[in-house]
Amino acid sequence: MIRTEDTAHPAPLNPLLKLALEMGPLVIFFFVNQRGDIFAATAVFTVATVIALAIHYALVRKLPVMPLVSAVVVVVFGGLTLLLQDELFIKLKPTIVNTLFGIVLLVGLYFGKPLLTVVLDSVFKLTDEGWHKLTFRWGLFFFFLAAVNEVVWRTQTTDFWVSFKVFGIMPITIVFALAQTPLLMRHELPEDGAGGDAASDDAAPDQPAAPPAPPPRNDASP
Repeated sequence: MIRTEDTAHPAPLNPLLKLALEMGPLVIFFFVNQRGDIFAATAVFTVATVIALAIHYALVRKLPVMPLVSAVVVVVFGGLTLLLQDELFIKLKPTIVNTLFGIVLLVGLYFGKPLLTVVLDSVFKLTDEGWHKLTFRWGLFFFFLAAVNEVVWRTQTTDFWVSFKVFGIMPITIVFALAQTPLLMRHELPEDGAGGDAASDDAAPDQPAAPPAPPPRNDASP
């Protein structure tokens, strides 16, 4: 039975289950494309994405921003792919999603509002300087992912593009996220939240931060 009395602060989802909900639709997309074609894979992928999002909400009564936005784009562009029988739309989906997140992060940063905690549903506690630096890096990284997707789908076969979505984008994202560990360590706030920004990037951390997890995404937002 779902417990709803503490919806403001729901219990975090089990990491393995969270990963399965985020990667499951993408893995299904890959296998259906291998056995059928891009249109069958798109249909199954769209349905699986919506189901994964519904399961996530049923478990924690909360929808993370990135998977929610990604699911909306999947439904729209997946629907256009099937309706018009044109695989261009599903191939453009990662470009649009990543560009959107990049714009949101950098525009928010321009106005003094690092929105990374909202976009990535982050659990880290960082200084203001740390959030600004991390937000800027992730904003640029989303633009990088969008550019990579454009290069791959325009120069490679559809099967290669589908495989790259599964075996290329996620490893790249994990490597980038892990590379942010030194920044997290330098700018992590103490347990009580006291203290200001780190004096500089060379300042030694009081306590090491846990390695950063890649952003949650239903399809790895390739």
